[in-house]
Amino acid sequence: MSTATALVISPFLRFPKFSNSKLDFRRKVASFSLYTRHKSSPLTIARIRTTSEDEAMSVSFENEEAFVDGSSSSASAGLNATLNSLSKWLVAALFGIIFLWRHDAEALWAASGSILNSGLSTVLKRILNQERPVSTIRSDPGMPSSHAQSIFYTVTFCIVSMVEYFGLNGITAVISALIFAIGSYFSWLRVSQQFHTTSQVVVGAALGFSFSIFWFWLWDAIVLDAFISHLWVRIVVVLGTAAICASFLVYVIRYWVLEEINLYY
Repeated sequence: MSTATALVISPFLRFPKFSNSKLDFRRKVASFSLYTRHKSSPLTIARIRTTSEDEAMSVSFENEEAFVDGSSSSASAGLNATLNSLSKWLVAALFGIIFLWRHDAEALWAASGSILNSGLSTVLKRILNQERPVSTIRSDPGMPSSHAQSIFYTVTFCIVSMVEYFGLNGITAVISALIFAIGSYFSWLRVSQQFHTTSQVVVGAALGFSFSIFWFWLWDAIVLDAFISHLWVRIVVVLGTAAICASFLVYVIRYWVLEEINLYY
């Protein structure tokens, strides 16, 4: 009886052992999978850290580039505003240097012409009465641009004087082109600072150039012969130029110097 019982029970006794070994196998597979995950996780974390660091560096570089671009553009805008405010003084100084260098009757004639050119611009502004692009900056009319008109009168005077003294050659041609480019830049500043429209500046530059050509033609064609031949013509030209320059000096002190003082004080 015991032998028969043992034969019947023994298969059931072996089954738990098989079940335990199967559970152990599953545990080993699970532990191996967990070990594999833990083993690969540092690489994943390292990749995530590297990606985040790259993104942070990219954002940092973009911020630095934006800061550099912004600072350079603000510096350029500040330089343009400063040169625009100094343009009338620079043009007057350049004209004065050329006048002192030549110190002849034609230079006197050119000085009187520059002041009459400015007066022509003032008269045309009142006649045309065209508003500026931003009327809150200045309330007076903007057509034509008096700055551009004075600049190109002076530019033409400088080029004509240089060609008369040194002739037309490669050097004078290059210098003339450079003077013309500088005059164009200072005229463009009136547009960039919103004091004038492009058409107002172009018309002013064309008037200044045309009036300068006309004024020099008038000297060569009519006035020069009379200036040499008649004393009274010389007296009229000299005294007239002196009176015009004195009037312009009063205008400069009243509207340029005092205006600058009122801005700062």
